Amino acid sequence: MIFLLCAIFGGAQAQNNAALVSPDGHIKIAIAITDKIRYSVSCNSDPLMVNNSLALMLKNENLAMAPQLISSKTSSVTTAIKPYVALKYATVQSRYNQLLLTFKGGYAVEFRAFDNGLAYRFITSKKGNIEVLDEEVGLNFPSAYDLHVQQPAGFKTSYEENYSTVSSAGWDTKMSTLPLLIDTKKQYKILVSESDLSDYPCLFLKGNGQNAVRSTFPKVPLAFGEDGDRSLKITKEADYIAKTSGKRSFPWRYFVITTSDKQLIENTMTLQLASASVIKNPAWIKPGQASWEWWNDAAPYGSDVNFESGYNLETYKYYIDFAAKFGLKYIIMDEGWANSTTDPYTPNPKVDVHELIRYGKEKNVGIVLWLTWLTVQNHMDLFKTFKDWGVKGLKIDFMDRSDQWMVNYYERVAKTAAENELMVDFHGAFKPAGLEYKYPNVISYEGVRGMEQMGGTQPKNSLFLPFMRNAVGPMDYTPGAMISMQPESYSAERPNAASIGTRAYQMALFVVFESGIQMLADNPTLYYRNLDCTEFITAVPTTWDETRALAAKVGELAVVAKRKDKKWFIGGITNGAEPVRNLQLDLDFLEKGSSYTITCFEDGINAGRQAMDYRKKTFKVKGGDKINIKMVRNGGYAAVIIPD
Repeated sequence: MIFLLCAIFGGAQAQNNAALVSPDGHIKIAIAITDKIRYSVSCNSDPLMVNNSLALMLKNENLAMAPQLISSKTSSVTTAIKPYVALKYATVQSRYNQLLLTFKGGYAVEFRAFDNGLAYRFITSKKGNIEVLDEEVGLNFPSAYDLHVQQPAGFKTSYEENYSTVSSAGWDTKMSTLPLLIDTKKQYKILVSESDLSDYPCLFLKGNGQNAVRSTFPKVPLAFGEDGDRSLKITKEADYIAKTSGKRSFPWRYFVITTSDKQLIENTMTLQLASASVIKNPAWIKPGQASWEWWNDAAPYGSDVNFESGYNLETYKYYIDFAAKFGLKYIIMDEGWANSTTDPYTPNPKVDVHELIRYGKEKNVGIVLWLTWLTVQNHMDLFKTFKDWGVKGLKIDFMDRSDQWMVNYYERVAKTAAENELMVDFHGAFKPAGLEYKYPNVISYEGVRGMEQMGGTQPKNSLFLPFMRNAVGPMDYTPGAMISMQPESYSAERPNAASIGTRAYQMALFVVFESGIQMLADNPTLYYRNLDCTEFITAVPTTWDETRALAAKVGELAVVAKRKDKKWFIGGITNGAEPVRNLQLDLDFLEKGSSYTITCFEDGINAGRQAMDYRKKTFKVKGGDKINIKMVRNGGYAAVIIPD
C-alpha cells in the first residue's frame, strides 16, 4: 500500500503528506512536507523514529528548506541480486516499495521501504558542479534508546575504536562512525549505515544531548603537509564537504529494522542499495584464504626449518609451501618486502619478490603485496607494473580518513586495480559502503578492531561485530590464533602472538566472520602442530550460498550456519558474561530425514581457565534433529556437516 495525500493546510504553509509502506505492510514511513522535509518511521504501528529531518545545503541554496512538491511517483520492485563475491547468499532477493518525490529547484528525494527497513537519498539535476556545504541527517526518538557506537577522537580514524553504549537522552560528547546500532529497549533494533558512497564524504553521527542524533561530515581538504612515510597532514580545509556534479544521486542513508538479533547477522542492505558491478568479466577475481606473516613475525621454527627465519626468501617460500599444502590461494607479504616503504619498485634483496612470484605460480599460490596509501598515490603506475610482475593483489594501508578526497581515492584505486586485474584489501580503512559491489575486486576492508591489536582485542568487543561492522560488509579481522588465553592471564607478543578467547572460539571466527580474503594469521609451525584444527580452518569457504543465524544476542552470543554446495558449517562465539552457555540448535536447515556426519570442535572441560582446551567429536545427525552445544566464557563452537 502506497498513497499520497495532498493539500492539507496548516497556517499559511501548505503541507503535503505522503506515506510509504513495506511490501509486507509492517514498516511505514510517514512523510510530512512543510517548512522542510520530515518523516517518521513505525513498525507494526509502534513509533520508532519521529519527525526525522533531511536536507542538503548547497552554496547559496538549501534543498528541502521550504520545499515545493512538483510530483510523486510510486513503484514496487522485486529483483534477484547475484553478488560476484557472495559473503552471505549466492542470490539475494530484494523487494521494496519506492516513492520518488520531485521538488521545484532541480532535486528529488527517493524513499524505499523494505520488509526489514528503509532507505532514502537525494537526487539532484543541476547544471555544472555544486558545492555541498552540509547535509542534514536528523534522527529523533520517542523515548530514550541505547545506542551502540564507535567513538573516534576526530575524523582521522581507522575505525578501530572499541564499541561503547550510550543513552540517546544524554549523548553529546564524541561523534560515532557508521554503522550505529540503536536498541529501542523494547523489541526493535535499528542498524544505521550508508551505501552507494561515491564522490562524497562518509557520514558520522553525533548526539545533541536531547534524545536526538545529527549528522556531521569531514570537510574537503585543500592543502597537505608531510607526515612521515605513510600519511599526509591536512593543512587547509574548504568550507564545504563536497564539490561534485550537479546531476547525480547521493549516498543512501539506510535503516535496518529488526525484531530479532538474528536478522542483523543476515542483513544484506548495503548490497541491495549498492551500484551494480562495472567489471564486465570478473572471473579473475578469486576470493580465498591467505597465509600472513606479520602477526607471527615471520618466525617459523622446528625440525623442518633449516634456515634462519625472518623476512627473507627462504621464510616466504616456507609460507608458500604451507599455503600450497592446505589449498590456500594466497600469501600476504606485509611491510618489509620492499627495500623502503616509499619505493614500490625496488624489492628487498633478502626477499627477492620476483623469485617468490615465480615460485608461488609453480605452487598455485598468489602473492599479495602490502603498501601505504601514500606510496600508491605517488606511484599510480605501479598497478601496471605489479600486473606485469604477476602480483595478484594489494593490501593498501593507513588511509585513516573518510573525506571526499579519500573516498575518491578508494574508487580510483579500485578502478585502476580492476583495469590491471588486481584485487585490493583496504587496511586503515573506513567501513564498507558499496564500492565492494561496484568493484568486486575490492575483496575486503579492515576498519575493525581486529586481532592485530593482540590483547586489545577481546570477545566482549568482537561480539558486536556480526551485528554491526560485519553486517554492513566484508571485514579483515585476521583470525586464526593457535595460542589462546583467557583475558586475566593474557601475556604475549610477537613472535609468540596469542589471542583472547578459546581455541574453539578462534576456529569459529572463520565461519562467523566474513571476508573475501580470510587470513590465517598464525605461524605455519603451529598450524602443522595442530593439524586437526588446521584441516578444519582451511576447509572453511570464504563465499557462501546460504546463511542462517541460529542464535543471537547483540554483544553476547552469535551462532551461525552457512552452506557451500552441500556442506554446512556452524560457527558459534560468545563473550565472557557467563561461565558456560548451553544451547540447543535446531538442524531444520538440513534436508529432513537425510543422514549427515558432523565433526565439531567444542570448548573442553577446562577451557574456562585454560583456553587451549578443546574437544573434537564426530557423530551422525539427520535433518530436523536437535543438538546440544556448550560454550564457556569467551568460548566457541565450530562444526562441519557433510551429507552421507
